[in-house]
Amino acid sequence: MKIRGTHEALLRLCEIEDFIAQDSPCRARQFVDQIIEHAESLPDNPFSGRIVPEISNPDMRELIFKKYRIVYRINGNDIDILTVFEDHRLLRLDEIKA
Repeated sequence: MKIRGTHEALLRLCEIEDFIAQDSPCRARQFVDQIIEHAESLPDNPFSGRIVPEISNPDMRELIFKKYRIVYRINGNDIDILTVFEDHRLLRLDEIKA
């Protein structure tokens, strides 16, 4: 399986990095790298993430990394990372357009 990041997911990662970089640019880059590394485990077990409660679609899943939700869709032989956001928020449907 191949992992693909959507424009939305990349934009959210940039926003996370920019926010953390206000205090520590080095730590910001490391943190975003850790989020990406966590998602890179998906090809080995794509169904390891839980089904997104707001969607209830078995192909729409999420991994939790620290206080962030990594929402992805299993799409044939691909895994599409749809968005990344803080875990206290609910998923908005406009965030998952792939």
